[in-house]
Amino acid sequence: MTPGGAHAWIRPGATAPAEPRWGHADGLQIGLDPALGPRGLIRVFAPYLDHPHDRLVNFIAVEPLPVGATDRGYSELEFSELDGVRGKRFWSLDDPAATPGGEYAAGVVDEVDGVGRLTVYIGCERFANGAEVRVRARFRADRPHEVALAGFRLDSSVPLDRLYLSATMGNWARLRRLHLAERVVTPAELWPGHRGDGFTEHARFPLSALRRTADGAAVVTAEPDEPAPTTAAYADGTDGHWRYVGRRAVQGWRAQSPGPDLEVLVNGRYCYWASQAPIPGGTSYENFELGEPFRDDPDGQEYAFTVEPLD
Repeated sequence: MTPGGAHAWIRPGATAPAEPRWGHADGLQIGLDPALGPRGLIRVFAPYLDHPHDRLVNFIAVEPLPVGATDRGYSELEFSELDGVRGKRFWSLDDPAATPGGEYAAGVVDEVDGVGRLTVYIGCERFANGAEVRVRARFRADRPHEVALAGFRLDSSVPLDRLYLSATMGNWARLRRLHLAERVVTPAELWPGHRGDGFTEHARFPLSALRRTADGAAVVTAEPDEPAPTTAAYADGTDGHWRYVGRRAVQGWRAQSPGPDLEVLVNGRYCYWASQAPIPGGTSYENFELGEPFRDDPDGQEYAFTVEPLD
């Protein structure tokens, strides 16, 4: 890892073994496979929550929905057409138009209006539904607990109805308090009595239900309802990686320029993913995302993902 510019950035080093990790040296960071976890997911790290180096706070999945389709593509679950392994292959680029190479991109460091930035693009192999997309990850020096993620459709892609960037691991932090403009919504309220090892249906909240900032941005956040999640009692057989460590945090999305059809989508789980182990305290939010009709915007359809300490 090497710093870059006046701000201390984390970027893949020029010498082996390099790690595919980008972001603030003392703040939010993202990573790609082969870091811990399944392929086809962007890893989100928050070391300022007193986490060890490889502890993830969440994953971001890429889920395009073509025009006329009813089912999304799932970057984590689809099998690769390149090697037959589950999980679409991701790669890093300094230029979204470039072809993937054998090395990790360092990311581009620049400055806009006196604020340092680090930008890296994430390429993804073609989905089975014909979608071909890129994701831009951008960090600002004055926002150490945030990454702005923008989705783009390539010219070779089928037209898209939506391009979801979904935070997929809310169960690890046991997120249960969804903050809207005028109320806090819990999984127990949305899906009373839910049990089993499957997902709930999505709950949806329109733009009118979201908090707005003075400059017009739409904001939604989710946080745990436990004052001390590290002391939770887990069911026998719960895998160790599900046990919460570190400080509590509130996770959120911000759409700086929301369209009128923007909505928040959440679903929940009663058992941890790929297990029969009940989540301490009952159902919690798992997937947490913004959705709106896809726009072929030259600057991308951008949403900022934030992880702010609560304690």
